[in-house]
Amino acid sequence: MLSVATRDELAADLAQAERSREPIAPLTSAHPDIDVVDAYEIQLINIRQRVAEGARVLGHKVGLSSKAMQQMMGVDEPDYGHLLDEMQVFEDVPVKADRFLYPRVEVEVGFILAADLPGAGCTEEDVLAATEALVPSIELIDTRITDWKIALCDTIADNASSAGYVLGKARVSPADIDVTAIDAVLTRNGEVIAEGRSDAVLGNPVTAVAWLARKVESFGVRLRQGDVVLPGSCTKAIDARPGDDFVAEFTGLGSVRLSFE
Repeated sequence: MLSVATRDELAADLAQAERSREPIAPLTSAHPDIDVVDAYEIQLINIRQRVAEGARVLGHKVGLSSKAMQQMMGVDEPDYGHLLDEMQVFEDVPVKADRFLYPRVEVEVGFILAADLPGAGCTEEDVLAATEALVPSIELIDTRITDWKIALCDTIADNASSAGYVLGKARVSPADIDVTAIDAVLTRNGEVIAEGRSDAVLGNPVTAVAWLARKVESFGVRLRQGDVVLPGSCTKAIDARPGDDFVAEFTGLGSVRLSFE
């Protein structure tokens, strides 16, 4: 467990790395005693600061939601980060790649909530009842840690490596589609580079959203009406370069585009 002063210092280091686009060494290297609670508190320090400066929380994302990623990180549950209004990007506006350090894209079946979710007792049934629509999405992830050399507490402290997200136009009720069987294909500049299915996310993306609702309550956070929730990627993460044009196609859910310049 770290001291409050050390948490504040590490949060400031991460914030400066994001502003300057100059990466820092893993927090876990200099502070091997850092734990998951420390990491989430560091994340929240920076989120509260950005909100104080005018940002709005529009939702949350789940990371490490595939068994392969959990095994790689040596953990048995996902992690989460915050989605801010200043992180939202749009299909018709190319993103400047030099805003980021090591940008990657992930393909996700997003959720838009029509009602608040319960916290500790949240079930998959609660999630389905509260979901207004599923939406095609691409998450833009990045790390402020040099060369993606991250351990679990590094990515948690770094807002679960969040950087941006884009939503497609389609909105589909979960009652009208099998949420566990949505095929996803990602193309880069017209070439297929990744394929997956929605059940790569904990067997069911709804499971990831219910986990998130239960998890965040312990940190004084709730999932609210109108929130966007990104439950985790259907495919592996793909590096993004200037000039890349990504399109993710989902069976029954339409498509979403993200371009870089």
